[in-house]
Amino acid sequence: MNETARRAAASAPSLTARVLRRVLLPLAMTWLAGTALAVAVASHFTEQAFDRSLLDDAYAVSANVEAGERDIQLRLTPREVSSVLFDQSETIYFAVLRQDGSVLAGHQGLQAPLPAEGARYRFSDIVHQGQPLRAVVLDHEPPNAFRVVIAQTTLARSALVKRLLAYALAPQLLLLVLLAIWLWRGIEGELRPLGELRQTLDQRDARDLAPVPVARSSGELERLGDTLNALFERLGHSVRAQREFAGNVAHELRTPLAGIRALAEYGLAQQAPAIWREQLRQIAASQARASRLVDQLLGLALADEGRTGLQREPLRLDVLVEQAVLRHLARADAQGVDLGALGLEAPVAVQANAALVEGILDNLIDNALRYGGRTITIALAGHTLAVIDDGPGIAPELQRALMQRWSQGAEGMKLGQGAGLGLAIVARYAALLDAELRFEKASDAGGLRVSVAFGAPLAQASAG
Repeated sequence: MNETARRAAASAPSLTARVLRRVLLPLAMTWLAGTALAVAVASHFTEQAFDRSLLDDAYAVSANVEAGERDIQLRLTPREVSSVLFDQSETIYFAVLRQDGSVLAGHQGLQAPLPAEGARYRFSDIVHQGQPLRAVVLDHEPPNAFRVVIAQTTLARSALVKRLLAYALAPQLLLLVLLAIWLWRGIEGELRPLGELRQTLDQRDARDLAPVPVARSSGELERLGDTLNALFERLGHSVRAQREFAGNVAHELRTPLAGIRALAEYGLAQQAPAIWREQLRQIAASQARASRLVDQLLGLALADEGRTGLQREPLRLDVLVEQAVLRHLARADAQGVDLGALGLEAPVAVQANAALVEGILDNLIDNALRYGGRTITIALAGHTLAVIDDGPGIAPELQRALMQRWSQGAEGMKLGQGAGLGLAIVARYAALLDAELRFEKASDAGGLRVSVAFGAPLAQASAG
């Protein structure tokens, strides 16, 4: 990994951190919202409990107010009022008011909002002598109408709400921290094979395309490893094909190139134009052989690469056969060979690759022109094409060997032509097209029939 890639990897957040954020952030927000709701509900009911106690105090005072001869009076002494309204943590204020609002007993200036029409009491938050208080106003019904106001500080209420909030948040936060640690370790453990895979790839030599070991810890990681290994396999095949192609070219072109150089040097050392012409003719022939060898090697390389992605389309076999005959007709006439075709009257279409089908036809016709007899026929019957000659044929025991690269029969070695690649290319192309390649005797008298059977022909409408 280069330095730029390392810096980019270092600046990007880790997958563990991203997963934790995606999991913990919504979870924490949900927990906090739930905690806030729980505290709000608890505070509401706590407020109601304190308010009920405050209302009970108001009823207790109201029960000790009675009508006198001229006015209402409170039967409790100040000491008794203190005992009734005693609270260890809160300061309590009270006032008993006549119907006209004057104070019968209690603290002067203690005022609170009156109950709504039809209601006997009302709770409210007030400020008295600079202190925030919680107050209740209780109205007594006529004929002895009066009003009792009880107010107290809210220290206990605030302290209780704070304790509720603390007791609710602390366990939630602790659980959240423990969950974060558990998730962190769990995610790191699950992602450890991914880190090991990255480390393996980071330390691997660029020329090493062997499959990488993949931990089967999860389906995603397993598919990633299988995809990487499939990529390595395709790259390895491509590299091997390139290396083999380069080696084949270097090996096979060395001889014709050395021959061309020797012919040129010999011709340059002579003075007779006839010798120059002869040397040039031989140079041209050697160049043609080298060019054909390069074409065959390229064709074989194409066949090796073809397995990674072969495009197929509907093809007219009858048209391709006719074009192949026309390409080789001049050469056949020059050699005195009768080259013809049969079965081209009706269109025949198959799903194949044009370059590979043309390669099969060219190599089979070329082999027949080199090693066959005086008659070569390309026969098309349905989805099968065959190249038939009246030459010496190929013994059954040699057929499989001749489909290997650089393999030549006795006839080819005797003639000194070719490089033993033609039938290897045909066999490879046929395999890529899922076609069946067969070698048979042309007739009882001998000869060779090489047939290639493609898949079932397409409907004639698609042969267009």
